[in-house]
Amino acid sequence: MTQTPEPEDSLVERIRQGSEDALAEYFGRHRERLWRLVHFRMDPRLQGRVDPEDVLQEAFVDVAKRIHIWVENPTMPLRLWVRLTVGQTLIEVHRRHLLVQARSVEHEVPGRLRMPGASSVTLSAHLAGSLTSPSRAAIREEAKRLLHEAIEQMDPIDRQVLTMRHFEELSNAEVAEELGLQPSTASARYIRALARLKDVLRPLDPDQAKGPPP
Repeated sequence: MTQTPEPEDSLVERIRQGSEDALAEYFGRHRERLWRLVHFRMDPRLQGRVDPEDVLQEAFVDVAKRIHIWVENPTMPLRLWVRLTVGQTLIEVHRRHLLVQARSVEHEVPGRLRMPGASSVTLSAHLAGSLTSPSRAAIREEAKRLLHEAIEQMDPIDRQVLTMRHFEELSNAEVAEELGLQPSTASARYIRALARLKDVLRPLDPDQAKGPPP
């Protein structure tokens, strides 16, 4: 018989009481989303040098070391605090491997949580693959170039919303909470960002410039 997963509220309560097993289970449940955070926010210069899984392993150690801070002063939901800690771990990884000050690689983003922002290179490469036909390599390369330029010029908050909704697959409510926005504002910014990118691609291939639903 398949065991019913423990409700997340119960896990959080056990974490408050000091359960290491509950913390490991909680982190595991959110691991896929946290992997996407690391994957899309890692500096492109570290591709092939640093495995996102290794960053997550280090991040979990950091979460376990610091969980008492959240327990003693839970100023935000645990899932946001865990994201914050993973983001801070990634900043440290950037600092170690790139041998520069963290501020120069983190592309500090607006919102409640300080963490690296996804690079325009990473975003444009993935968007070009998802918004254009894979059989049209020349068009895809041109799309990548145009998307890179458009993302570089994008409002920082719109860029952050796009990253969180389209790549990290957070809900609109989660994006709004993390960035300190009204849900309607977060939704409008996401729609605006997608519309801008589809406008950029439309002259290349009108039939292929179709983004995900808002």
